[in-house]
Amino acid sequence: MLEPVTQIAPAKINLALHVTRRREDGFHDLESLVVFADVADELEAVPDHQDSLSIVGPFAKGLGAGPNNLVSRAVAAFRVRWPDAVPTGLAMRLTKNLPVAAGIGGGSADAAAALRLMVSQSSHPIPVPELSDLAAGLGADVPACLVSAPLLARGVGELLEPLPQFPALHIVLVNPMVPLATADVFRRLRAHDNYPLPALPSPLTRPVQIGIWLAETRNDLQPPAVKLVPVIGEIVDYLASAQGCMLARMSGSGATVFGLFGSSGQAHQAAQMMREQNPEHWVAAAPLLVPGA
Repeated sequence: MLEPVTQIAPAKINLALHVTRRREDGFHDLESLVVFADVADELEAVPDHQDSLSIVGPFAKGLGAGPNNLVSRAVAAFRVRWPDAVPTGLAMRLTKNLPVAAGIGGGSADAAAALRLMVSQSSHPIPVPELSDLAAGLGADVPACLVSAPLLARGVGELLEPLPQFPALHIVLVNPMVPLATADVFRRLRAHDNYPLPALPSPLTRPVQIGIWLAETRNDLQPPAVKLVPVIGEIVDYLASAQGCMLARMSGSGATVFGLFGSSGQAHQAAQMMREQNPEHWVAAAPLLVPGA
C-alpha cells in the first residue's frame, strides 16, 4: 500500500488586526501581525484514478466534501493553471481538528495545505509568485496560510512580509463553539479608518519585545464581535487573569480567543484552567511556529 503524502494546516492567529480603510469595492484594507500555532488540520493524499475528498475528525460534521469545499477548489484551480503538473488523481482525506468559522483560518489553511501538497507532487517546479496569486483567488487568508510562519499582512491580506525572526512563544486558543460570520462582524464595525500598526522592533527575538509592542495594538474587530457574542469578552477577561498571560485577545473576526505565554508550562496550566471553567468550549495549547524552530 502506498504511503500517503501529508500536509498540515496550522491554525492562523491574528495577534493584532487594524482596519485602516474601507475600499471602494466594499472590502477593507487591514494591517495584521499573523502567527501560526502547532495545532492543525491534516490533509493526506494517495494516488487514485481521479481526485476525491473525504473529511473526518472532531469537526467534520456539517462540512461538505464536494466541489465547493476549499480543498477541492484549490486542487481544481491548481489543475487548471498547471494541467500537466500532477499526472495522477489524488484521493484526499482531511482530518478536521480545528473548529469551523472560528477566526483561525481553518478553511484557508486547508486550501493552502492542498496547494502545498499539489506542489510536492508536481513533475516540475511551480513559481511561488504564481502560486500566491492563485491562492489569493481562493480567499484573502490563503496566501498567508501558504507561508504558515510569522508575517505582517496588509491590503486585504495579499501583501505579505514574512518575519525572519520571532521569539519562541506559546499560545492557548479558546473557542466557545459559537460560529461567527465575518460579514456580520464587519457590518457592526463603527470606525473604518483606524491608524496602522506601529513599527516592529528589529531584531525581534525576545518575548518581552512582542509583549510591549502588542500593548500598543488592537483587534478592531473585537468590539463588534463581542456585541454579537458576549461570551467572547468573558473569555478574554478570564484568560487574561491566568498566570503568565502576556495578552488575551480575540483572533481575526472571532470567536476564538488567544492567550500568549512565555512558557509551555504556563500555557498548559492556563488551558487546563479554561477547560475546567467551561468544559463545553474547545481549548488547545501549543507552541507558535517560528523561523528556525
